[in-house]
Amino acid sequence: MLSVISNCWALFLGMGLIMLGNGLQATLLGVRASLEGFGTTITGFVMSGYFLGLIAGCNIVPKFIGQVGHIRTFAALASLASTSILVQAVFVDPWIWWTMRLVTGFAYSGTYIVTESWINEAAENGTRGKLLSFYMLVSLGGMAGGQMLLNLFHPSGFELFVLVSFLISLAVIPILLSTARVPQFGILEHVGILKLYQVSPLGAFGMFITGMTIGTFFGMGAVYATDIGLSVKDVSLFMGTLIFGGFFFQYPLGWLSDHCGPIKVIIFSCTGGAAVSFVAMTFTGGGILLYVIIATVGGLAMPLYSLCCVYTNDYLTPTQMVAASGTLVLLSALGATIGSPVTAFFMEIFGPQAFYGSLGVMLSTVAIFALWRSTQRVDVQPEEQGEFIVMAASPLSASLNPDVKLSEIEAAADEDPEAIQFSFEELVNDLENQYDNSSGAEENSHSSKELQDE
Repeated sequence: MLSVISNCWALFLGMGLIMLGNGLQATLLGVRASLEGFGTTITGFVMSGYFLGLIAGCNIVPKFIGQVGHIRTFAALASLASTSILVQAVFVDPWIWWTMRLVTGFAYSGTYIVTESWINEAAENGTRGKLLSFYMLVSLGGMAGGQMLLNLFHPSGFELFVLVSFLISLAVIPILLSTARVPQFGILEHVGILKLYQVSPLGAFGMFITGMTIGTFFGMGAVYATDIGLSVKDVSLFMGTLIFGGFFFQYPLGWLSDHCGPIKVIIFSCTGGAAVSFVAMTFTGGGILLYVIIATVGGLAMPLYSLCCVYTNDYLTPTQMVAASGTLVLLSALGATIGSPVTAFFMEIFGPQAFYGSLGVMLSTVAIFALWRSTQRVDVQPEEQGEFIVMAASPLSASLNPDVKLSEIEAAADEDPEAIQFSFEELVNDLENQYDNSSGAEENSHSSKELQDE
């Protein structure tokens, strides 16, 4: 494990710098939009552009990689992301900001895909789960650290925009100089939304609503904190506490998922998160209780992404896991695109406390749906459940899941060869080589038999 991390240190360093910039950028734009008087609804619309960019990137960037390779694609997209934030510093206009947020989301999705496919190349079945956990630690740690950078300069100036651009540009250096072997990359197979819903209604529906909560957190969290009168320092602490809460709750909830089943934990998390959110609507004070509330809500809501992935994978074959992950990401991104403007609309009408009210309604919806689904389907037995893995919102993260093993794919291929389409060329090559070897052995056997007959 340590040797794999040391071999990929440049990739992890680059991703950490990118996430520092991403964490700072989202909060900076939310605060600056409030200072510029954009209006809550307009701000929600502007922030939703990022998630539309993610959707476009997940579908388009793999084609770029296939045509020009990982290194050129990463360099081009990092340059695009670095430029887009500078445009926002120069032109303070909602439509320009929305367009640049879309460009940023597109560029970031590409950097995630390139980095994760590189890490996947270095992973082995025995280290995939731990490697993914370390990757998530770097990602969430970078996003949380980015919140603290908000205190270096006042958001009304241009300095923080330049800092984001600098971090993204700096991240290119270690990744482009990495000696890790460039992976073979194939365009991901996609499982349609309807088909995924038929396999796992709760997984599909839960992922969509989870995306709405994520869009609300990162699109409107800083706006809410600014609207209730927090200083820039307190806004950064508020958003940092949200992210740390989500990180620290991952593992206790993951442990419960492994022992009690993901659907029970989903119901518990959503019910608890909704209850705290509704109570928080009546809270108008500050101090430590404010941060306890957001840490609890974020801690119960953010792990739902991983829980929905685990629950869905329990009803998928090994060959479907990577393919279905792209659709799960799509559902999450669609939800995030909607969640931010919807929450902003209600905040405009009912005031800042509608931030928590919207989260409460979203989480309650998932809890009710999960309770209904628990009466419609027999739970997977504990010994048959997949192990909880902290997942990132990227279609390639599923390829790091230790449950996706070549031996299981081969077994499935023997049963239904025509249904198998693989996501990575290396898997295809492995099976082709094994087929060629077995065919050669069979031919040699036939030749020997013919000689003996003669």
